[in-house]
Amino acid sequence: MGQPMLTRGAKPTLRPEIWAQSRPICLDQFRSRIQFRPGDRENGHAHCHCHCHCQCHAPFSSRWEQADFFYYGELKQPESLQSNALRMEEIQSLPLLSSLSPSTVSFLNKQFHRKEDLIHASRLVSELQNRCGDLDRNLIDLNRTLETTLLAYVFHSNGLHDLFRNINLQLNRLCSTTCFSSDGGGEGRVEQLLAEELPALAKEVARVETVRLYAETALNLDSLVGDIEDAVSSTMKRDVKKHASTQSSEEMRLHALKTLKLTEDVLTSVTKTHPQWARLLSAVDHRVDRALAILRPQAIADHRSLLTSLGWPPPLSTLNSLNLDTRKSSEVLNPLFTMQGSLKHQYCENFLALCSLQELQRRRKCRQLKGYDQEIALHQPLWVIEELVNPISLAFQRHFAKWVDKPEFIFALVYKVTRDYVDSIDELLQPLVDEAMLAGYSCREEWISAMVTSLVIYLAKEIFPSYVGQLDEESVTGVQSQARIAWLHLVDLMITFDKQVQSMLAQSGLLLSLQEEGNMQKISSLSVFCDRPDWLDLWAIIELGDVLDKLKLEMEDGKNWTMKVQGAVFLAGHEDFRSPVISSAFLQHLSAVIDRCRALPSISLSSRFARLAGAPIIHKFLDCILLRCQEAEGMTALTDNDALIKVTNSVNAARYFESVLKEWCEDVFFLEMGLHDGDQLGTVADVSRFSGTTEVSGSSIFDGETEKLEKFRLEWVEKLSVVLLRGFDARCRDYLKNRKQWQEKVEEGWMVSKSLVGALDYLQGKMSILEGSLNAVDFVGVWRSLAAHVDRLIFSGILMSNVKFYDGGVERYSCDLEVLFRVFRAWCLRPEGFFPKASEGLKLLKMGEDRLQDYWAEGEKWMVENGIRHLNVAEAEKIVKNRVFKS
Repeated sequence: MGQPMLTRGAKPTLRPEIWAQSRPICLDQFRSRIQFRPGDRENGHAHCHCHCHCQCHAPFSSRWEQADFFYYGELKQPESLQSNALRMEEIQSLPLLSSLSPSTVSFLNKQFHRKEDLIHASRLVSELQNRCGDLDRNLIDLNRTLETTLLAYVFHSNGLHDLFRNINLQLNRLCSTTCFSSDGGGEGRVEQLLAEELPALAKEVARVETVRLYAETALNLDSLVGDIEDAVSSTMKRDVKKHASTQSSEEMRLHALKTLKLTEDVLTSVTKTHPQWARLLSAVDHRVDRALAILRPQAIADHRSLLTSLGWPPPLSTLNSLNLDTRKSSEVLNPLFTMQGSLKHQYCENFLALCSLQELQRRRKCRQLKGYDQEIALHQPLWVIEELVNPISLAFQRHFAKWVDKPEFIFALVYKVTRDYVDSIDELLQPLVDEAMLAGYSCREEWISAMVTSLVIYLAKEIFPSYVGQLDEESVTGVQSQARIAWLHLVDLMITFDKQVQSMLAQSGLLLSLQEEGNMQKISSLSVFCDRPDWLDLWAIIELGDVLDKLKLEMEDGKNWTMKVQGAVFLAGHEDFRSPVISSAFLQHLSAVIDRCRALPSISLSSRFARLAGAPIIHKFLDCILLRCQEAEGMTALTDNDALIKVTNSVNAARYFESVLKEWCEDVFFLEMGLHDGDQLGTVADVSRFSGTTEVSGSSIFDGETEKLEKFRLEWVEKLSVVLLRGFDARCRDYLKNRKQWQEKVEEGWMVSKSLVGALDYLQGKMSILEGSLNAVDFVGVWRSLAAHVDRLIFSGILMSNVKFYDGGVERYSCDLEVLFRVFRAWCLRPEGFFPKASEGLKLLKMGEDRLQDYWAEGEKWMVENGIRHLNVAEAEKIVKNRVFKS
């Protein structure tokens, strides 16, 4: 732009549009405005003092008043001297065109390319002044920071100077002392120096070195943190201004991230080498945390704006098809695949910056939590995936609000979106995550986890509170509603959804790693119970009530107590337990409860649910079979065959149930639940409401219940043998009281005493019934227990009753025992082994008189040599005394 000047006979060089606005004005009109400065006349110049700061000047002569001076400017109306003078005050001088730099000339030509651009001159001046003001303020801040840093450096430098001066003084003293000792004196001083002063000097040198290192580290950290704060401040100011450059903002953010990583490297090194500098670390962490508190929201906000410009989230209209499960993921296009050119580059840069920021945060947490349990705190959801899922979750809620009573639609929609985009998300974003060096993150896993988490949050906020309110209303009014059925239906949908998700993960090979790391909570909708154990307890109560209602109908059906289970349905072996169908019904419902336990994402939750819903089912079964046995015992004292069969059926059921539980408890899942069951002692009171027990399991979750079943079975097996013994004793009472028969032989034509025949017949008949109705294992227990009781009965009733045995009586006793052994030989090869006292008594009775005489001489030694091991000396002596030999 040309410069308005006072000239003689020449026109100024102006652009055409400016020249068109200029008109010549006679200088006589401004004569009053032209004044001389000291020396002006001598120098031949006149100056315009119009107070417009234009510094107008022109050469003059002695006859300057008569000269033709013209002013070429922007005065368009020279009619009034006063108005022209005021106009002159508004005109500002401009520098010579030759004095302007090329960049300035280019800037002015760019801003005032057209005539119409002149009206924006004031706005441009205002913006340039604002920018200059901001730069001036930044310069002042930087000067202050530099001044503070220099003062701190001077302070530390002075301190180091004093320390080194002290060291020099001590070294000089050491040198003089050494010289003195070399001259032949001061041997004691040398010893003192070596013993006291040298260690102190070394300690002082080490302290000075530590101080120096601390000062250097502090200054380095202060410089780095200052750079971080400056970069964050710059990004904030650029975000506030409308004309801010996105590229410049990204560059400043990347610079801040780079500096943050360098700072974290220094802090990590200090933590390892100098953990005692805790205050320095705390101060730096505090300033860095403030910077991160600004930097992360900015990065997330930029990422969200980019996603919006890309058309994310995708519309859900294409997902409202009735065939939600049949559409393939390839039919749905991911909007992220539409990125092209600079927009794709910008998204990738922002993505990497956000991932780098999260990795930096992870490193900081790892350093700060060193020595603590870091697994939960360190592994956080991937921020970029969360930003993809959050808008989808908001779009979901508009549909979910209409489907509160139809939760199957909610699960179908979430699964559909998760499945449709999982492959494209993994293909597009996983390389970027790997490039950002985020260790331990899979985009496929994070996408599925974030979608499941959004579903869990909605269930926890909307669905479950609604169902709990319905249950509370039902408990207050006492009116039976569909709330319990709806609750169980919702849980079934959640379990089915989790299986679908696990199947999706299993196809990519991620499910195994998740199970190993114990991260199943991230991909399970049932994790809603992790934060609300009261809902888990409520579910257990509802589940248990539903199971007991179903079992009540089955228990009232008499056929279920008489019909036998065909084969071992729940066992791998082929043993015939002869168990009634009712036991299989209880196990079937218990197995369903265990399947629900397996679906829970946490072992502690599974253990709690099994204790609340599973254990009471076992207690109910035990109460039922115990009640049936007591009824049979109370009515006929188990003398009736039907009563015996009723008891054997209950024993068989207990045996089958116990065997199934033992096989289940060998599984790792039950062992893990048993280990966690010790942490749930607080739930014993809840369990006691259903079962009346306060015992807690041992090594497995159902060990306590298994022991109770075994105790019940052994108790009633023993009762069966006692009942048979009681009947046998009643029928052989005359046989035991007949003392004369042991002096005579057996009646002719008889192989056994007549009075023993009825007792043996009763014993064989009852044993046949038990053999046909009782399972093989418990039947063995019955006859072995019965054999032991009969052995003691015969031994105490005959051999220990001071009866005199003649030769005929010994033969009768031998024949009776042989017939008794034949009864038990059907179940063992050597029944005499189960009658040890009666058999060894017969052995003593059959010995000759000479051999028995040796007994009196040798005693216990003789008993051992002759195989008498189950009788003591007193018993053997009594039998020998009652043996009568004829002369």
